[in-house]
Amino acid sequence: MEKLLIYLDNCCYNRPFDDPVNETIILESEAKLSIQDQIRMKNLSLVWSFALDFENSKNPYNDKRDNISVWRFLSAKYIPAKLEIKSIAREIEVKNRMKSLDSLHLACAIYAKCEYFLTTDKDILRKSKNLEVIEVFNPVDFVLMWEAK
Repeated sequence: MEKLLIYLDNCCYNRPFDDPVNETIILESEAKLSIQDQIRMKNLSLVWSFALDFENSKNPYNDKRDNISVWRFLSAKYIPAKLEIKSIAREIEVKNRMKSLDSLHLACAIYAKCEYFLTTDKDILRKSKNLEVIEVFNPVDFVLMWEAK
């Protein structure tokens, strides 16, 4: 089976650090940790971007920020800032009424030719339903889909 190219947004990376106050957080955390294992075993290929560098740099918790930044070095591909990405992001932002940073993450994944974009952000999941160039999944749904292949 060919390795899937995936992009995780910052909320995915932060999910395992969230307080497990409900089943959704627990399930999403476990799914994200399972995805991490698959990346480490090189069954999935990870994309990291300048947008993740930027957003992660704003994390006020040093231990979380450092743990998350390790994934930059475990990624198969790094996406630097490019004007083309900004253009893609602007189109996504306007067409889908999405926050600019969210659309920037999606644009990075699209530019990298990722098959899947993973997020725990319900707003992104809802607003990205009409994107035709990439599939957007919650980590739990992604694990269920990926394991069924």
